[in-house]
Order: sequence, then C-alpha cells, then structure tokens
Amino acid sequence: MMRRQFLTATLAAPFAAGAAAKGQSHAAQSPGGAGGRRFNLHYAPHFGMFRHSAGEDLIDQLKFMADHGFTAIEDNEMTRRPVDVQQRIAREMQRLNMQMGVFVANFGTAFGKKSFTLGDPDLRENFLADCRRSVEVAKRVNAKWITVVPGDLDSRLDIAYQTANVVQQLKRGAELFEPHGLVMVLEPLNPYRDHPGMFLSKIPQAYQICRAVGSPSCKILDDLYHQQITEGNLIPNLDYAWDEIAYFQVGDNPGRAEPTTGEINYRNIFHHLHKKGYAGIVGMEHGLSRAGKEGEQAVIDAYVACDAF
Repeated sequence: MMRRQFLTATLAAPFAAGAAAKGQSHAAQSPGGAGGRRFNLHYAPHFGMFRHSAGEDLIDQLKFMADHGFTAIEDNEMTRRPVDVQQRIAREMQRLNMQMGVFVANFGTAFGKKSFTLGDPDLRENFLADCRRSVEVAKRVNAKWITVVPGDLDSRLDIAYQTANVVQQLKRGAELFEPHGLVMVLEPLNPYRDHPGMFLSKIPQAYQICRAVGSPSCKILDDLYHQQITEGNLIPNLDYAWDEIAYFQVGDNPGRAEPTTGEINYRNIFHHLHKKGYAGIVGMEHGLSRAGKEGEQAVIDAYVACDAF
C-alpha cells in the first residue's frame, strides 16, 4: 500500500473535532487505563484507529485511548487540521496527560515527484517554509518530533551528490528547529512494497546522514515495519544506530497490521527497548487485521500481549 493510500485509509479523520527521545523513566504512566493498565512503553495510536468503538469525534477518540492505557497519540495530518481543532486536541491531551507524537512536516516535498535530493533552490525554500509552519504547529500541540522525508532518488545523478544535497538541506532545517528544542526525524521507507524510488530506505543510510548533519534536531525515525522489509536485522540495527534514533514506529509484516499478525516478534523488540531505557514514543502506524469493533479490540489485545514482560 502506498503511504498516501495508507494515510487516507487509516490515519485520516474529520477536520472538525466536533463532528530519541530518551529519558530517565522507563515505564509509561497511564492516566488510568482499563483495569489500571500501565504499559511499559508509550504506544501511540492514530486518529481513526478506534473510531468504531469511540465514534468519529477526535476528543472522544482521545478519551478512549487514554481509558485503555495509551499515553500518546500521533497524527501525520496535524499540519492540515484547522488551528482551533489543533488547540482543542492539545487541551484534551494535556488534561489526559498524553504526549503528542510525530506529524509530517513536508508532504509537498516528500511524497510527490518533488525531492530536495537535487538541490533545487525553489524546493529548498518550500521545505524551509514547511519547517517554519511545523514549528508553529508543534508549539500549538506540544509536539517534539516532526517527520521529514527527503523525497525521490534520481537515477540521473550519483547518490553521493544527492546525499550531499540532502545533508545541506537538513542542516538548514535543523537551524530552524534547534532554537525551539524540536527534532525532525528522518524516516527510511521500504522501496519494495510501499515506496518505490525513494531516496532514503535504510537505517545505516539515515545514520550516516544524521552524523553528517551533526545536530540534535536531526535524528532517525525507525519504522520497524519498513525496515523488516528492507533489511531485517532489526535489533542489531537499532543498537548500532541507537544514538541517532529518536522515535520508533511499528506495524507487522506482511500486512502492515497490528503486532502478532505477522513475522516480527514485537514482544522481544519492545522488551529490548524497555531494557535500553527507551522512554520515547512507539507510534502505531499500521492498519487493523479485522474490521469494526472486533478489530479494534484485537489491536488493544495485541499491545497488551506484546507489552507483557
């Protein structure tokens, strides 16, 4: 499934709500989940994931998530929501003691045939405008992490030149984010199933770029679904790149549904993250293996099972 299709199918929600981070605490503190549940990690559903159980209203969905022990939320579409909706979401998250996960900064220069791998001045300015707008959104919703995707690989230019262009572009973006304590996270995407032709596809590649940028505001988003398809070796790769990883996302493979539906042993991975002291967010960027309320309960059950360590 292409990323835009995935967003439309599983992340999109009504615009009207009425209608590495690494820390000291190892455990995710819930505001009072089902049965007093306390997950070990900060798992973050997205809007629409529990709409059959909670209804279409975004605030009701937040309440449902918190009631079931989830302590974070991510919303790729946040920059596209009206300001008053962003503010309402932020107020409710604060009341529920929930954290805001990632949203996407640069849809325009990431997922179309527009890439800043070629060093085009106009696209560079478009990207920087996206970054400035993202700073304002992040302040409004108390976010820290912002997803950035460089765009397409161009077969007409050697990848080393494209990498140099990407590094320079990201340095400019980091200059905008650093004063606000914000972190743009680079997400490698699998080229085989969902995102053919993208420049950034592997964790070692993202690691090299982050090291070259050399900023606390430029880190890696390790989406384990994508990396299982692209390179596997999930735990060793996250260990190698640990100092440059600020955020994780998950989905099982094949199918990009909830953990326990495919080949990835998420219980072992979550336990490994917990033992390493990871106190950031684990974004649930996946669909559901079953429809309706039954499928939504299956998602909750999957995270309870994989968090049982």
